[in-house]
Amino acid sequence: MAYVNTSRAVGLADRIAAIAGSFRKAMAQRAIYRQTMRELNALSAKELADLGIHHSAIRSLAHEAAYGK
Repeated sequence: MAYVNTSRAVGLADRIAAIAGSFRKAMAQRAIYRQTMRELNALSAKELADLGIHHSAIRSLAHEAAYGK
């Protein structure tokens, strides 16, 4: 009877690549969060009101934009 092993051993290089990928994703999400915060904080109270956004909701909106719900 023949036996074929289809599982792949996860080596150190694979783990380092996964960590690097996670780091890149986290940095991209953080950049989106920071940019959203900057843009919303730059708006006046009237502009925020026109958009239906209260100033206290800016942080949660930026978080949702970057990381989802």
